[in-house]
Amino acid sequence: MPYVVGLTGGIGSGKSTVADLFARHGAGIVDTDVIAHDLTGPDGAAMPAIRDRFGAEVVAADGRLDRAAMRQRAFADPEARRALEAILHPMIREVSDRQVRASTAPYVLLVVPLLVESGSYRKRVARVLVVDCEPETQIRRTMARSGLTRPEVERILAAQASREARLAAADDVVDNEGSRTNLEARVGELHAFYCAQTRQDRTT
Repeated sequence: MPYVVGLTGGIGSGKSTVADLFARHGAGIVDTDVIAHDLTGPDGAAMPAIRDRFGAEVVAADGRLDRAAMRQRAFADPEARRALEAILHPMIREVSDRQVRASTAPYVLLVVPLLVESGSYRKRVARVLVVDCEPETQIRRTMARSGLTRPEVERILAAQASREARLAAADDVVDNEGSRTNLEARVGELHAFYCAQTRQDRTT
């Protein structure tokens, strides 16, 4: 099994940007959000179960999950959110485990937005890396990229672990509030550290 680092952070923190920088250094990337999008895309493996549980109103014309409709349902009804998670999470875990095992990179970043909220993922990684920034920055970035309103983004933030909880769970932190130069330098430092940890792990 490769050396695995769990990469997490709140919505709009810049997880994808940081993962891309690590990928340039040669790290393997297994992104559970990407897996979830594949599972809920047209003809996605999760869509029959989702349609059976929630009905055709959460299925778009092309057969993919209507994310806006599902988001409204999930925020209005916690039981709906739990039902969706019960469908998706086992599938995501199976696919992500398979991708991690198949990686030939020096180490793997397992990108899990809700890693802190899900205790099971913590058991699957050697270290937890948190991408951190101010909540106001998260809101601004998310609104700019998604078209969601401020109240919608604030609802998403409220449903996630707090900034303090994520930082308390972190072994390593990337501050994504500053310049791109500083961000790239920090990723370079951590890449060297993880490569060293990988070598040590293989000799013990």
